Amino acid sequence: MADYYQLLGVTRTASADELKKAYRKKARELHPDANPDNPAAAEQFKEVSKAYAVLSDDDQRARYDRFGEAGVGGNGGPNVDDLFGGGLGDIFDAFFGGGNPFGGGGGRRGPSGPPRGQDMEVAVTIAFEQAVFGDQIAVDLKLPQTCADCGGAGAGEGTKPVTCSECSGSGQVRRVRQSVLGQMVSTSPCPRCGGMGEVITTPCTRCRGEGRITADKSYTVDVPAGVVDGSTLRLTRRGAAGPRGGPPGDLYVHLRVQPHDRFRRIEDDLVVEVPISIAQASLGTKLTLVTLDGDEELLVAAGTQPGHQFILRGRGVPRLHGRGRGDLRAIVKVEVPTKLSSTETDLLRQFAEARGEVIGEAGGLLSKIKSAFS
Repeated sequence: MADYYQLLGVTRTASADELKKAYRKKARELHPDANPDNPAAAEQFKEVSKAYAVLSDDDQRARYDRFGEAGVGGNGGPNVDDLFGGGLGDIFDAFFGGGNPFGGGGGRRGPSGPPRGQDMEVAVTIAFEQAVFGDQIAVDLKLPQTCADCGGAGAGEGTKPVTCSECSGSGQVRRVRQSVLGQMVSTSPCPRCGGMGEVITTPCTRCRGEGRITADKSYTVDVPAGVVDGSTLRLTRRGAAGPRGGPPGDLYVHLRVQPHDRFRRIEDDLVVEVPISIAQASLGTKLTLVTLDGDEELLVAAGTQPGHQFILRGRGVPRLHGRGRGDLRAIVKVEVPTKLSSTETDLLRQFAEARGEVIGEAGGLLSKIKSAFS
């Protein structure tokens, strides 16, 4: 057999905590339930367990350090079953809190008790402004709730659940099987009580022993300022009630934000288009810009170009995970008229001639071509 310290992957000066940590890691890797078709891993698991059994005992570790395997019983080493009082299942009781991490080995567990209720989900549509500034919204849904008649116990009036005779209230049954490593103990939910540890002899007439009924429920939910479309709010213990008095699950509220007819959101900034005419862009103007916070006066300088941005600091979206707000970006959009009166056409021709611009011919030719094919 290899050196015990090498088997665990520690130095000879390793502390008790380091030994325990190393053993836990090796045991998880080599456990037979994690390697069902690997006999070599099962043998390594047994050797690692023996190594830890020796090194975790101060007296045996001292004898091993001085005399090697001969000091702790020769090549056979200690008997793992003797050290842990009945098999490898007890090793996991000692080091993994009573539960085999692989689901098949034998760890002792207490009563399972009533299971937790299901998590519930609901989608809610909110207005653009509610997402920006936050709000309180009503969330209505149907979900399992604790039965008022039996208080969630599931037993009829004047009665109460009794201890399950098959599992003696543990909620689990243990089965022992032989393997190359000795006895392997497995646990599973008790088939009679379903893991509850108790049996209802006289069920509640309203919930039929379930301890819960499905009914309408309404919650008032706080929507924080700055949430985005697709955000999910988690309401702890607001989901379905657990059967037979089990703890409730959680409620997940998925938010859908309606688009705004004028504003777009880019991260924490708001973007809005400001339509102006050619004359207003050329000569300048003063406009009233409608924002989510109220009206703002906007001074458009003469010669403002399409795409120019006016930045209103701190008028955007509140930062969800920080302080302050983003900005409001007002983008100039110069609108070209599609229909002109004869007077407007003459004035524009005079304007173009004064600037030496060639107009009309291309437009007129295109108009004639379109008319010919229409």
